[in-house]
Amino acid sequence: MVLKTFRILVADLCQQFKGGHPGGAIGMAAIGMALWKYVMKYAPHTPTFFNRDRFVLSNGHTCLFQYCFLHLTDYRDMTMEQLMSYHSERSDALCPGHPEIEHEGVEVTTGPLGQGVANAVGLAMATKNLAATFNKPGFDVVDNHTWCMTGDACLQEGVALEAISLAGHWRLNNLTLIYDNNQITCDGSVDLTNTENVNDKMRACGWDVLEIEDGNYDIEGIVKALQAAKQSTDRPTFINIKTTIGLGSKVAGTAPAHGAAFGADDVANMKQNEGFNPEEHFVIGDETRQFFSGLPERGQKWVQEYNELLAAYEKAHPELAARFAARRKGEIPADWKDFIPKSFPDKPTATRAANGLVLNPLAEKVDSFIVGTADLTPSVYMDWKDKVDFQHPELRTECGINGDYSGRYVHYGVREHAMVAITNGLAAYNPGTFLPVTSSFFMFYLYAAPAVRMGALQRLQVIHAATHDSIGMGEDGPTHQPIELAALFRAMPNLLFFRPGDSEETAGAWEAAIEAKGTPSIISTSRHALPQQENTRRSLVAKGAYVLQENDAASVTLIGVGAELSHAVDVAEQLREAHGIEARVVSMPCQRLFSRQDRAYQREVLRRHEMPAIAIEPYAPNGWERYADAAACVARFGHSLPGKAAYKYFGFDADALVGKMLKYFEMIKEDEMLKREFVEL
Repeated sequence: MVLKTFRILVADLCQQFKGGHPGGAIGMAAIGMALWKYVMKYAPHTPTFFNRDRFVLSNGHTCLFQYCFLHLTDYRDMTMEQLMSYHSERSDALCPGHPEIEHEGVEVTTGPLGQGVANAVGLAMATKNLAATFNKPGFDVVDNHTWCMTGDACLQEGVALEAISLAGHWRLNNLTLIYDNNQITCDGSVDLTNTENVNDKMRACGWDVLEIEDGNYDIEGIVKALQAAKQSTDRPTFINIKTTIGLGSKVAGTAPAHGAAFGADDVANMKQNEGFNPEEHFVIGDETRQFFSGLPERGQKWVQEYNELLAAYEKAHPELAARFAARRKGEIPADWKDFIPKSFPDKPTATRAANGLVLNPLAEKVDSFIVGTADLTPSVYMDWKDKVDFQHPELRTECGINGDYSGRYVHYGVREHAMVAITNGLAAYNPGTFLPVTSSFFMFYLYAAPAVRMGALQRLQVIHAATHDSIGMGEDGPTHQPIELAALFRAMPNLLFFRPGDSEETAGAWEAAIEAKGTPSIISTSRHALPQQENTRRSLVAKGAYVLQENDAASVTLIGVGAELSHAVDVAEQLREAHGIEARVVSMPCQRLFSRQDRAYQREVLRRHEMPAIAIEPYAPNGWERYADAAACVARFGHSLPGKAAYKYFGFDADALVGKMLKYFEMIKEDEMLKREFVEL
């Protein structure tokens, strides 16, 4: 009766507003019963219980599966009224079309398929790292399990497969992937596009595989499989559970069951067939309520036992316990800025190298940082002396790079998308406990962009160190020269995109990114050496833009950015010396932070009411019309040349840029209206 009630409830909830995804949630009912009733460790009345098991619904369109169990197990926010808000017009609904991290009982936001699988790998990594760092004999203060539901579609997404490969490599035995094997996607049956042996594929990736033939009703078999997975000693577990999408409806086992309400007649027939009154809706009988009763009390008992364990741990290991408490609270040392160099060598330095000068002492001394790269350690300068790599402790590589689970340097391999999605899971484990850092070439963050977006959407603080960020990176050519990416990431809500112009600004970008709680950041840096500017100020990077060189006699403002800040300085000097034109120079490392400043400050910095402002950046010009009257920019793909030659080819050497400025001045003399229009130079 409990299974029947659950399935009818899902059908009613979708039919109420004639929308939603009923099929998968109905097919997965027995899996949920096994998890929430018998296996998973959680506390409905203390949802943030630190050592709770983590549950991720990667196939997030089946969100009613999770919402209904949150209600039935008595998560206080998920009232019946709220449950019935699914697909309603309520703006305060706790039942959005896909689970969202802000809501009680939801660990990560899911929707784009496959992302949740990678998030779950990050959550499992977090447990392993904390356990290796803080657990002591008799004091397993971190030993939770991560459960991830996935469907056929998630297992076709590249990001999931990248993460699955890593989880097997790392032998994350505290991770279980539960496969709702209903063999249906939107277009039809899975064999339309897939004929592989998924069990063999998972075994080849280093996973244990269990199978359940009757996933519709065999709750006992599912419970045994879940418990076996939780007892795994050296591998993650993949449980292949065969279910029927839309079980009991007239479209059961077919694609139409996936993403549409069944219709009033079909729902009435389902009720009739299962012994329910077709005229009654959203009925949860006493038998079902009784089945789930006692779960909050069980959860509170786990919370109490955990608090008692922590109290004993504090007495037995006071110093370690204090560190662990700080990590749980998301605290980092108050003097963390003192770990950053106060000054830098005067010699020209690539800002990717400056990244290392700033981050490495921080990561060495602040154990919240967990830093990784997508197979580019020699190029991104993110590794510090005596670092320990995150690896299974028994792994022995041919290259001799080994480690253990306490390690905080992560080799993700050539898997940019999974790298960022996994770090979202690390950040979501408990906000502030980890401050993840990723690194790769800026161009390759296009591969990772969907995960960067999901991190921004969830307000997860992850810092992405993107190097080789302009045409100045040179000979690798247009495939690696990121002409258009800045526009994408500057437009992305709740993301800070920095382009520091020298080592001092690089320090400022890291300080601003670390202080930006609830916001991810991209710090985009140069491959080639940049001159150190006299007037850059790390403290002013947090304002997004500031006056680098003021000039009361100026008739133009030059906006320099990142690797091209020095170009703006050179152009200002040449305009004055060769042409008698006075210019002022503004550095704008972060447009979004500048947009947050008050109007008076913005006017003081740009002075557009007094003179034109011209941005200098070899990227697509999109967005500069907000801050400048013209831009020296690049509106085509790059070209394979050494860095200096590439700048010259695209007209970004000082002589060519001065020529563009002079041409602009002539243009606005001839056509006054151009002063009110944005001009691409």
